[in-house]
Amino acid sequence: MKIMVRNNDVDKALKILKRSLQKGGLYRELQRHAYYEKPSEVRKRQVKEARKKMRRAMKLNK
Repeated sequence: MKIMVRNNDVDKALKILKRSLQKGGLYRELQRHAYYEKPSEVRKRQVKEARKKMRRAMKLNK
């Protein structure tokens, strides 16, 4: 990933970088690895994410 800084506007470049990292899901991944997650919690989270994904797909198909 490459973000160009134009006219010494670092704030704008940082904002663009953060937005692209969020879209890529990197922030969520970092939060997930910030602490130990028990295997039962991993399964619960995965089921929850799968349900959310299915709801979105059903909503789009209507």
